[in-house]
Amino acid sequence: MLRIDTPELLDEDDAPQADVERSLRDLRRINRWLGGGLVYRRLLRRAGAEADDVILDVGSGTGDLLEGTRSRLGIAVDRKIDHLLRVQDRSMRRVVADAFALPFRNGSADFVTSAHFFHHFDAQQNLAILNESLRVARRAVVVNDTRRHRVPLLTIQLLGVLRLVGRITRFDGPASVRRGYTATEAAGIARQSAAARWKVVNALPYRFGITLWK
Repeated sequence: MLRIDTPELLDEDDAPQADVERSLRDLRRINRWLGGGLVYRRLLRRAGAEADDVILDVGSGTGDLLEGTRSRLGIAVDRKIDHLLRVQDRSMRRVVADAFALPFRNGSADFVTSAHFFHHFDAQQNLAILNESLRVARRAVVVNDTRRHRVPLLTIQLLGVLRLVGRITRFDGPASVRRGYTATEAAGIARQSAAARWKVVNALPYRFGITLWK
């Protein structure tokens, strides 16, 4: 599959609130039932994360992935305040910020993460975000996203046909798979980063993970 960069409806600023609410619920369910949360936690463990760490998640949405880490402090970062207002864990810190210019000091979080966020940007933008995340991370940056592949594309299309997801997800789900990267493409970006060492792996089901160590 060729990469096709199509803007997504949830990224727009004028999407109807009821549709946004449904889409954010869809994303929480997809992370729970289609492996996103499991991959996120597994990659963090492999990077050496522990319970007393501070984890900062970029493009966090409602912060559902941070909820499962049981970290000492989770910081949900998103450019949209209406997404952060739907964070359910009230102990979590919430920060409205731009991924290209994070308002944190160097090394202020043990780990900086992102999930299902990488596909929103082109290669040079992702390189800039990875390096900015490395600046803020004390130990490592951990990223995962859906691999561009026909199986996840057909899966999300089927969920749409069955009306198991809302209007925005029926459009954004296939669009995000088509915008996605392969593990090989992700490795090409990671090797240009400022990391001391890096690793890109395929993760089931049909995801890839990037770990960048300081």
